[in-house]
Amino acid sequence: MDLTIRQATANDAEAVAPLIINAIGDIAAHMTAETEPDAIVQKIEAMIRGKNTRHSHRFTWVAEMDGTVAGALVLYHGSAARELDQYLIDLLKTEGHERTIEPEAHLDEWYIDTVSVNTACQGQKIGTQLLSYADQLVRQAGGGKLSLNVDVDKTNAIRLYERLGFAITEPWTIIGEPFHHMVKIVD
Repeated sequence: MDLTIRQATANDAEAVAPLIINAIGDIAAHMTAETEPDAIVQKIEAMIRGKNTRHSHRFTWVAEMDGTVAGALVLYHGSAARELDQYLIDLLKTEGHERTIEPEAHLDEWYIDTVSVNTACQGQKIGTQLLSYADQLVRQAGGGKLSLNVDVDKTNAIRLYERLGFAITEPWTIIGEPFHHMVKIVD
């Protein structure tokens, strides 16, 4: 397996959007103010192509295997979240939708918004490699807290994150659903 991780480009939108939607579930409908699957995909693709939302290609890395996008990582600093989310809130307002977007991270931490692996590529530790890459990116930025939120019912994911050094630090709620906020320190 020859795996390469690289910064996403706007051209990756079609391959990355389904991965993000798979990872964030109902949050995708909330963030796009859409209910139809095709409309959700189109709006997430537009976010990836754009520069001003948390799912922009600027904050996305792709794992490529044999020229195919095998996985995606979305990572940004918590201090940027308010500005990124406000852009989306304002955009949705121009379309007639009132939305609030809850913060998913503290202002002093790097936040893994999404880690997702193409179903055809699962079982090859691509997710683990993407998480390790997030560590590397935080280390290159000077280190600090690295966080993520995980659905309280995803026990396998929680075990994986704990093996990788994350610890549950507090409960978190996203669109009314319970999550664990998990943090690790990257030196």
